[in-house]
Amino acid sequence: MSKETYEFQAETKQLLDLMIHSIYTNREIFLRELISNASDAIDKIHFEALTNKDLLEGDNNYEIFLVPDETTHTLSISDNGIGMTRDELIDNIGTIAKSGTKAFLQKMMKAKENNSSVSGKELIGQFGVGFYSAFMVAEKITVITRKAGQKQAYKWESAGDGSYTIEECNKDKRGTTITLSLLPDFYGDKAEENFVDTYKLESLVKKYSDYVRYPIKMNFVIEETPKDKDGKEIKDAPKTKRDEIRTLNSMQPLWTRNKSEIKPEEYNEFYKNLFHDWEEPMEILHNKAEGTIEYTSLLFFPAKAPFNLYHTDYQPGLQLYSRHVFIMDNCKDLLPEYLRFVKGLVDSPDFSLNISRELLQQSRELKIIGRNLENSILKTLDKMLKNKREKYEKFWAQYGKSLKIGIYNNMYNGTDTINKLKDLLLFATSDADKGLSSLKEYVERMPENQKKIYYASGKDRKAIDDLPQMELLRDKNVEVLYLLDNVDEFAIEALHEYDNKQFHSISRGDLDLDDVESQQTKKETEDITKKNEDLIKDIKESLGDKVTDVKISNRLKSSAVCLVADEQGPSFAMEQVFADANNPMFKAKRILEINPHHQLFKRLQTVHNQGKTSQEFKDYCDLLFTQALLIEGILPENPSSIANKIAALMAK
Repeated sequence: MSKETYEFQAETKQLLDLMIHSIYTNREIFLRELISNASDAIDKIHFEALTNKDLLEGDNNYEIFLVPDETTHTLSISDNGIGMTRDELIDNIGTIAKSGTKAFLQKMMKAKENNSSVSGKELIGQFGVGFYSAFMVAEKITVITRKAGQKQAYKWESAGDGSYTIEECNKDKRGTTITLSLLPDFYGDKAEENFVDTYKLESLVKKYSDYVRYPIKMNFVIEETPKDKDGKEIKDAPKTKRDEIRTLNSMQPLWTRNKSEIKPEEYNEFYKNLFHDWEEPMEILHNKAEGTIEYTSLLFFPAKAPFNLYHTDYQPGLQLYSRHVFIMDNCKDLLPEYLRFVKGLVDSPDFSLNISRELLQQSRELKIIGRNLENSILKTLDKMLKNKREKYEKFWAQYGKSLKIGIYNNMYNGTDTINKLKDLLLFATSDADKGLSSLKEYVERMPENQKKIYYASGKDRKAIDDLPQMELLRDKNVEVLYLLDNVDEFAIEALHEYDNKQFHSISRGDLDLDDVESQQTKKETEDITKKNEDLIKDIKESLGDKVTDVKISNRLKSSAVCLVADEQGPSFAMEQVFADANNPMFKAKRILEINPHHQLFKRLQTVHNQGKTSQEFKDYCDLLFTQALLIEGILPENPSSIANKIAALMAK
């Protein structure tokens, strides 16, 4: 048979150019595609040989072989799979987007071969365009193939210009060899991506095809210095070279094995190698789902949160595999943002991939897998909280912030998520002996007459302990949640209530303590307020827009003043978070509360009686407000002015 030239059927040169230059965004993908095709070809001979062993021709050692050649600037990928006939070359390669794999899968499903060890879902390349990705790096592609059970081999060749040639040739063994004549940009020491470099190819196989079920082999030329009889290197001796054939892939994915057969140290080693962590993971979740949607997931909670977990440069997401072939890294579509700390992978034959297999398409299957993963993680955390409290508290120390952010981010449209997360929250409380407490545990300890869940915000326990608002609650043995993280109050605001009990900040609005003593105190406060209406009005006028209101306090015991935020706006803690994020527009509405039983109040009354416009009265008002600011950890706008006022008053 002489060489025959054909045009690509039903496609034009422009379409081929589009595929080469537009479908794929990553040029190194070509190796994954060609290896996947080779794996498919071996799957097919494996299946056919179940009923016709003669097809094996005495060779059942399936393998894929890479041969880079620096001299000819070529890269060959060989397999001992089923091979192709002349007609199949025209049908499968000559027609873009027609897939031999897909046709084989349909044939196998129709035959319903129950004795086959090959699952149709494990066959890769159902779009049939992966072969053409090689034109991204090759100026010419040559295919030499011989179909199992036949003697005649064929050579297919194309420069990607819209045509190809086919001619008869010789090939000793069944299978296919694809040789890429590389473009100048892809070989040599100066190439950005050198695809004849053995170590570059080894790294690509590890990245994309490590879990292909058949060995992927390549020859390495090893340079060695001769050694003497004692095993010591001989100085100045010329180096010798030897060939060493290595298997580049591990073949057996850990996640495909039965969980009962995998040792903890195997999981740990796999995690460390895959995610470059020196510590063992805190938790491992290995699940296999079968049914209408099939997938295997292997998830890990790292022992320590990365320093940039909440920074914009952190890349969350899971690795994705389709039939053990790596598809993409850092897929963000499967897990919600609040589980960004989870590492791991998902392998599924049911992923809806785009034509280049580089991207996921949004689909019902994708959403179901993601929802199942989320539920599995949350169930694991719930069990850990109930049965392994110490371990959960270690988890909380590392990743509690993520769950609280999850609650806040779902404030308006994620009631289901909030309900899933609220029982996983832990807080310190005013009862230090209790340690960290869940909301459920706090509510169970509440006395019957307590109608609200009280909380306070501060940078640490001591800062909250020293708040003047805490005195009254301590005296009444009311337990208070301590919010020590800058996202805590945002999460509490999103929750709004727990078990039909509203959250209430001790620094916002009235405390609404429902007991006889509190009612009496409230009545006394109202009486004192009426008697001092002019004083309160003049203090407010003196402070101007620094405060929205001035009140006689019913919450203070020994302290002279405190600041309270209006219930309708942000709290002081929220204001500080916004300020730290360079967003100072959100300001808490500041209400100054004064203790009418403190000696300073009597002094204030005296100074006011001497003249509400006097400088001394104005200085007292300013100093009281500044004192309240400092108690809240807020610096005054003009510290030197305050220092001068204090010095002047001390000098009297």
